[in-house]
Amino acid sequence: MSALVWIAVASLAAWCWLLLCQGFFWRTDVRLPPRRVPGHWPSVCVVVPARDEAAVLPASLPSLLAQDYPGRAEIVLVDDGSTDGTGELARDLAARCGGLPLTVDSPGEPPAGWTGKLWAVRHGVALARARAPEYLLLTDADIAHAPDSLRELVAAAAAGGFDVVSQMARLRVASLWERLLVPAFVYFFAQLYPFRRIGRRGSRTAAAAGGCVLLRADMAERAGIPDAIRHAVIDDVALARAVKRAGGHVWLGLADRVDSVRPYPRLHDLWRMVSRSAYAQLRHSPPLLLGTVAGLALVYLVPPAAVVAGAATGGTATAAAGASAWAVMAGTYLPMLRYYRQPPWLAPLLPFTALLYLLMTVDSAVQHHRGRGAAWKGRTYARPEVRPDEG
Repeated sequence: MSALVWIAVASLAAWCWLLLCQGFFWRTDVRLPPRRVPGHWPSVCVVVPARDEAAVLPASLPSLLAQDYPGRAEIVLVDDGSTDGTGELARDLAARCGGLPLTVDSPGEPPAGWTGKLWAVRHGVALARARAPEYLLLTDADIAHAPDSLRELVAAAAAGGFDVVSQMARLRVASLWERLLVPAFVYFFAQLYPFRRIGRRGSRTAAAAGGCVLLRADMAERAGIPDAIRHAVIDDVALARAVKRAGGHVWLGLADRVDSVRPYPRLHDLWRMVSRSAYAQLRHSPPLLLGTVAGLALVYLVPPAAVVAGAATGGTATAAAGASAWAVMAGTYLPMLRYYRQPPWLAPLLPFTALLYLLMTVDSAVQHHRGRGAAWKGRTYARPEVRPDEG
C-alpha cells in the first residue's frame, strides 16, 4: 500500500480510538448529577469579577439578583478597573431589580505575577470570607443563570460530596461564525478533558468552566485558591487541578439553564478569544505545538484530503479510509450540534473548523514569541500558564 493509504488508515484508527477510548467525550448527557434537598441550606457568596462589562451586565446580573435560594446568599461584584461605568451600572441594577444583597468593590491594579481576572477574584474571595460562607460561586459577568441555578448547584454538590461543581455555560450561537466555531470549541474542550473522567474519583483529569464554578469555601482555603493559581491564564483548569491536588472531588458537565450572553459576531472576536490562551494550554512549548499541529492535521485534515486524493488518483482504499474517518468524525460531532440546536449539515464541515483552530493556535504561539504574551481585557501577560514545578 502507498504511504497515503497508510496515513488515511492511521487517521481512521485514531478516530476509532477517540470514539471508544477517550472517555466518550462526544456524548452530551453529562448534566448536573442527582440532587437532593439538604437538611440545611448552606450559605453562599457569589463572586463576580467584572472589567468593562457594562454591555452585558443588564442581561446577566439581574438573573443573579433573582436567584431563588432558600439559604443565605449574597453577591460580591468586583469592578476590576473598568472604564465604562460597570460598577455604577451594577449598583443601579441592584437598586432597580432588588433580590439578593449586592456589594460592589474595586481591588486596584494587580501586582506582578497575577494574570487575567484572578486578582479581582482574590479580592472578591477575601470580601466573601469575611462573611464566612460555606460555598463560593465564581461566575463571570456575562453569565445568565436560571432562577433555580444556585439551588441546583448546591443540591448537587451536597448530594455527591463534590468540592467543585462546574457547568459549562451554553455559549451564544447566533452569527454565522458562532454557529461554525462555538459548538466546536466545546467539542474540542471535551475531547481534551472528557467530562466523565473529571468526575471520577482518583482520575487525574481535571478541568472546570470558569463561567460557573461552585466551590466549597474550606476547600478553597486548603487548595490556596486563588493565590496558588495567580499566574494562570487558563484559570478554570488551574483551579480544578489545584482542588484535585488538595484531595478534592471535582465535577464538570454541560449546562441546561446557564447561558453566556456575550456575543462573538465576527471571526476576529472568536479568533482573539482562542488565540489569547491557546499556546498557554501547550505550556508555551514548541515541541508540544509541533505535536499538536501534526495531531490536528492527522485527525481532522487527513480524512477529507484522503477522499479528494483517492478520488483524483483512483485510490479506492485511500478514499474509503478517509471517508470512514470523516464519517466517524462527523458522527461524534452531531450530539454537540444537537445540544446547540444547530443543523446536522454543519458536522461534515468540522475539518474546516479544525483548520481555523489550528491556525489560531499557531497565531497564539507567534504572538507569544513576539513578546506579546496572553491578553485579557487590555492587559497582556508574558508569564507561562504552568510553572515547571507544577508539571
